[in-house]
Amino acid sequence: MISTDWTRLGGDGPDAYVAVPDGPIAGAVVVVPEMFGVNPYSKRMCERLANEGFVALTPDIYWRQGRLHELGYDEDSRQEAFRLMKTLSRDEVLADLSAARAEALARAGGAARSAILGFSLGGHMAVLAATAYAFDVVAVFYPGWTLHGGIPLAEPRPPLDDAPLLAANGTYVLGFNGAEDHLISAEEWSDIGTRLTEAEVAHELVSYPGVGHGFFCDDRPATYVPEAAHDAWPRLLAALSG
Repeated sequence: MISTDWTRLGGDGPDAYVAVPDGPIAGAVVVVPEMFGVNPYSKRMCERLANEGFVALTPDIYWRQGRLHELGYDEDSRQEAFRLMKTLSRDEVLADLSAARAEALARAGGAARSAILGFSLGGHMAVLAATAYAFDVVAVFYPGWTLHGGIPLAEPRPPLDDAPLLAANGTYVLGFNGAEDHLISAEEWSDIGTRLTEAEVAHELVSYPGVGHGFFCDDRPATYVPEAAHDAWPRLLAALSG
């Protein structure tokens, strides 16, 4: 059994959906959503993790532009998401994810293992947060713009320019990507691994042949790949559990 609720971080910060296991707690996980923001999928991911024993929290990443935008996966929502993501700034995102981390750890008892899990744009934000704050694990699915930038959030430097900070924080990086991803090429995925190795960051990067972007999200049937998703899930749980 699990319990769920909404909370407002930092008193007047972002709203966040929280799922908490009723039994023993295995750790605290901040779930950073795709560019579509908090939606049924990101909330269900928190519930799924809570059923595995983790306190899981997903924050509203666009709250400064209006609280809790309801974005789907249709073309109008996609265009709105692209507009909203261009309004994000590093300092604001870092402040929000710091508050999310603090709340998740408080719900987990304070001394739990902490992790941050991000999808696509959320993966970018997760890596950025892990260069600033001490997470035990950063787990990312198809994380865009981490190596070469290309969006306002990556200015003045993309997150992996600061890869040595991940090593300094003792953070383990687990990444998943499709070899046919339109956002992150196989060459870039390899280069990300090289950057992490050079910075002496403990990591594992998994690539699935013939698979594209968004393969883990079962709310997106056009891109969902069950075989890859089912392989990634136990790998993710193992990393989160340490």
